Amino acid sequence: MSDHLQADFSVKPTLVGERVLLRPFLLDQDAPVLRSLLQDPEVGRLTGSSHGPADREPWDEAAEERMRAWYGTRHEQADRLDLAVVERATGACVGEAVLNEWDSGNHSCNFRIALAEAGQGQGFGSEAARLIVGYGFAGLGLHRISLGVFAFNPRARRAYEKAGFVVEGVRRDALLYEDVWVDDIVMSILAPEWERHHGHPETAQG
Repeated sequence: MSDHLQADFSVKPTLVGERVLLRPFLLDQDAPVLRSLLQDPEVGRLTGSSHGPADREPWDEAAEERMRAWYGTRHEQADRLDLAVVERATGACVGEAVLNEWDSGNHSCNFRIALAEAGQGQGFGSEAARLIVGYGFAGLGLHRISLGVFAFNPRARRAYEKAGFVVEGVRRDALLYEDVWVDDIVMSILAPEWERHHGHPETAQG
């Protein structure tokens, strides 16, 4: 049973789908897109890393160094999995997909994804989610993978639902953005559910 598999996050796989693949970061190649993600006000809003225009800082040499230090060490992390999302047709990085907050005793992880504008609206998010979630269950022996999505991001919520995540609760008023309180919707997927539909709940029987 997958629950008895010892998770090994030190392995950084390449996961190949129909339209995207997930692979370890190639910093020099991926840096422009990663930089654009970190500078994008809309990404900051949707991920809750920004509370509004007032707390956005200019991109300077120190920010560049922090970005390169972060992504340049993702392959060394033994308790999380950070992978670049790459469009297969072009070979271009369009974002990142992450399994983090590993709870080894409970076989659980958090999932998050961020896509640049070039990777949005094409189904890349759902496919990338299926790839890394499938690896989490089959390759890492996880039992539960969860995420949070803010109420003002229905497009992301739909992408997660298409990949098999289900709503299990709401963290009310979890984010204050431009003086407006926003709920954080908690979603998850369990290993038995994945075994049943493999990320395609709309086609699952029964």
